[in-house]
Amino acid sequence: MTQNTFWKYTKKSLHLYYSIALTMYSRKDDEVILVISDLHAPYQHQDALEFLAAIKEQYKPNVVLNVGDELDYHALSFHASDPNLDSAGVELKKGQAILKKLEEIFPEMILVDSNHGSMKYRKAKVNGIPRELMVSYNVACGVGEGWQWFNNFTTEMADGRKLFMTHGMKKNGVQLAREMGMCVIQGHYHTEFNIQYCGNPSVLNWSMMVGCLIDNRSMAFAYNKTFPARPILGCGLIINGQPHLIPMVKTNTGRWNKYLTF
Repeated sequence: MTQNTFWKYTKKSLHLYYSIALTMYSRKDDEVILVISDLHAPYQHQDALEFLAAIKEQYKPNVVLNVGDELDYHALSFHASDPNLDSAGVELKKGQAILKKLEEIFPEMILVDSNHGSMKYRKAKVNGIPRELMVSYNVACGVGEGWQWFNNFTTEMADGRKLFMTHGMKKNGVQLAREMGMCVIQGHYHTEFNIQYCGNPSVLNWSMMVGCLIDNRSMAFAYNKTFPARPILGCGLIINGQPHLIPMVKTNTGRWNKYLTF
């Protein structure tokens, strides 16, 4: 058997395996919560929206949660911005165009405040500009009222347990779950993509860290080159209170490998 023939049948086998597995997780009456990680538009991975659209098609989420950093605001950063990247105005227009496409996929979404997403408010504060003079998140992102922002967000899942969403309160997610006394989802820490459990005599809780969806090759993330760990791309799913991670597996050219996701 040639290598090409082997890979052809391997892809078919993988597709069949994931089709069976996903069918088990996508019953009609399930509560399916999709958790989107740090997009950092317009510096997101070029296949990020296609990846999320495929996740929606396969799992049909009832609720979409976004841990923040929907926009990057590189040009407004408190750190030195790269002079070869776009100005603040051009970057914002490009980012808004990406979020508009994301809104077409997910017209309703719950988001939380984040260090990049709230950059305009942070810059206004240090420059003495009252928050009342600033436009809303919806206007700044160019999206409709179907997207709602919260400082942090708490909800009750189908199994009765509470779920706490914050952008990045503590890198040790399971410790945060213990402190909060509920299940926790976080982003912010791009290299963290994991699920950990903690229990007490009353309840079993978990922490889910959902990585990111950035283009690590962008100059906006040049600082990553100084660290050995690399960002992990993907998203999270919570099905009837149970957490699942879906990595965005890439080819050796850096593109999304669909065959190793579905």
